[in-house]
Amino acid sequence: MFRIKSEQMPPLAEAVIIILAVIFVIGVSIIYFEAPPHIPLTIALLLLIIYGIIKNIPYAKLQEGFAEGATSGMGAVFLFFMIGILIASWIYSGTIPTLIYAGFELVSPSYYYAIVMVVTAIVGVCVGSSLTTVATVGLAFIGISQALDISLAMTAGAIVSGAFFGDKMSPLSDTTNMASTILDVDLFEHIKNMMWTTVPAFLMALVIFGFMSPEISAADFGDMALYQQGLLDTGMIHWYNAVIPLAVLVVFSIFKAPALLSLAAGAFSAILVSFVHAMPSVGELFGILFSGYVSETGVEEIDELLTRGGLESMFSTIGIILLALGLGGLLFKLGLVPRLFASIENMLRTVKSVIIGSALNAIGVNILVGEQYLSILLTAETFQPQFQKVGLANKNLSRVSEDAGTVINPLVPWSVCGVFITSVLGVPTIEYLPFSFFCLLSLVLTIIAGITGKTLTYTKAVPVDAPAAESPDQSEMG
Repeated sequence: MFRIKSEQMPPLAEAVIIILAVIFVIGVSIIYFEAPPHIPLTIALLLLIIYGIIKNIPYAKLQEGFAEGATSGMGAVFLFFMIGILIASWIYSGTIPTLIYAGFELVSPSYYYAIVMVVTAIVGVCVGSSLTTVATVGLAFIGISQALDISLAMTAGAIVSGAFFGDKMSPLSDTTNMASTILDVDLFEHIKNMMWTTVPAFLMALVIFGFMSPEISAADFGDMALYQQGLLDTGMIHWYNAVIPLAVLVVFSIFKAPALLSLAAGAFSAILVSFVHAMPSVGELFGILFSGYVSETGVEEIDELLTRGGLESMFSTIGIILLALGLGGLLFKLGLVPRLFASIENMLRTVKSVIIGSALNAIGVNILVGEQYLSILLTAETFQPQFQKVGLANKNLSRVSEDAGTVINPLVPWSVCGVFITSVLGVPTIEYLPFSFFCLLSLVLTIIAGITGKTLTYTKAVPVDAPAAESPDQSEMG
C-alpha cells in the first residue's frame, strides 16, 4: 500500500498514539467483547476518517484511501467466490467425503498422536478450514482421548498442528489465498514455496508425536466407526469421486494455469463426476453452488462437517478482507504506517533483518489484535517495499506472513482461533501451545531461512547481511 500516496506525514508520537488507539479498539472488541471482526474494523475505519477530517484532509481524499485499499483485494474476492463454489461441488460430488473417509482408514492404536496429526492434516487440506477441522474431526479425537485417558493437551496439540498444516497447504484456504493474492503471487507457486518450511516442520512434528504416542493395547474407536459408516451411508464414497477432480486441479496447477481457472476446472470436473450418482435439476445445482451443500446423514458430526461451501459462505470472509484492506488503505493515506516505518527503515536494510522484522510484525499483530487476517494483511502491505529493496521476491513475504501469521494465531489465548479452539476442545490454549509443534517449528524454520538465506528466492543477488544499497541488479537466484 505504499503505492497509496500519503496526504500528510504526522509526528512519530502522534502516529504511534493513533495506531495504538486503532489496535486498542479492535483488540478489546474482539478479545473482551467477543465481537465479530467486522464491527470493530468498521469502528476503527470511522475513527480514522474522523481523525483525517480533524487534520483537515478532504473527505474525498480519505474515501480515495480506503477505496484504493479495498480495490487491491478484488482479485482475492473473485478467488474466494470460486473457492466457495469449489467446496460445495467437491462435497456434493463426494470428493471431500471420500478423501476424509480415506483419512479415517489410517487410524490405528499405534503412533496415536502422529495419526491424529496426519488425519487432521488430510481433512484440513480437503476442507481448507482449520477451525472446521478442529470442530469436527478434532472434537472426535478429543472424545477418543478422554475415553482412553490420554493427554488432552498433547491430543489438542496434534489436532492444531494437523489442522493448520491443512489450512496452510490447501488451495481452498482463505488465508492462503489472501496471502498470495495481496502480494500478487500465483496461488500454487505460493503453496509450492511454503513447502520449504512447511514440509520439514510437518515431518519433524510427526516424528516427535510418534515418539510421544502412548502404548494403546485396546481402544474403543467406536466414534471413528460411526463417522465412517455415516460417510458410507451417503453413497458418495467412491475412488473416482476423489481422484478425478483432484487430478484435474493438479494438472492445471502443473501447467501454471491461473488459480481462478484451476479452481473453476476443479469445480466443473466435480459437477460432472456427481452425475454418476445423482442427476440434480439445474435449479437445484445452482442452489447448492450458491448456498452450499446441506448434509442429512443423521450423524450430527458428519452433517456439521459436510454442510458447508457455496458462494454465499464466502460473504463474511470477503467482508472482513474488504474492511481490513480499507482500514489499511486509510492507515497509509493518513501517513501513519509510512511514518512508523520511516522511523525503523534504517534497521531493515538486509535480507536477514527484513525476514525477522516481518515475522515479528506478524506475531505482534496476532498478539495485540488476535486477528490472523490483519496479521497477514499488515505484514504483507507494510514490508513489501522493503523486500523489493533487498532483492527478495514477493513469494518470500507471502510465506513469512503465513509461517508467522496464520499458524501463530491459534497459539494466542485471546485470538480468534485460540478462543474458538479452547471453547470447542475444552483444552486451554496455554496447555496445548507447547505441543503445537508444527506451528512453532514453522516460525523457527522461516526465521532460520532468513538468517541463512537458504530456500529464499531473489530478484537480484544480495548477501544475507549486505545492506540493500550495496546490492547488484537483476541476477536470478532460486
